[in-house]
Amino acid sequence: MITLDINGRATRVDADPDTPLLWVLRDTLQMTGTKYGCGMGLCGACTVHLDGQPVRSCSTPVSAAAGKKVVTIEGVSQGTSSVRVAKAVQDAWQKLDVVQCGYCQSGQIMSAVALLEKNRKPSDADIDHAMAGNICRCATYVRIRAAIHEAAQSLT
Repeated sequence: MITLDINGRATRVDADPDTPLLWVLRDTLQMTGTKYGCGMGLCGACTVHLDGQPVRSCSTPVSAAAGKKVVTIEGVSQGTSSVRVAKAVQDAWQKLDVVQCGYCQSGQIMSAVALLEKNRKPSDADIDHAMAGNICRCATYVRIRAAIHEAAQSLT
């Protein structure tokens, strides 16, 4: 048994320590907000926060999450992360109609929240750097960048 802190709740799971965190979240715990994309940590669809840092849950063994705080898209605006930042990002996403197909958006939002928790006034270069590992097949990158600026402005 491995005990995880997921969105502020202690959760025990019976999983092989090498099982990707994504499979524990989606298959064992039925938390399907975190998406499977490439399975190799290259696309960012599976991004969650591990002790506040964005990580690719498809390539993070569940054993690496033991003793750390895991925040998923389901918990990012529920008091386990910076509620104010998460709300600003989600409001900006809606205001600027960022989502097209939506598949990558949970990972995009998790990376955007992590960025704004560290940097409340990111430049375009800061955003491009922070979001470089999150791929959007619909190419909504211009709206994502605009939404991050919008969220940052609402936080000042």
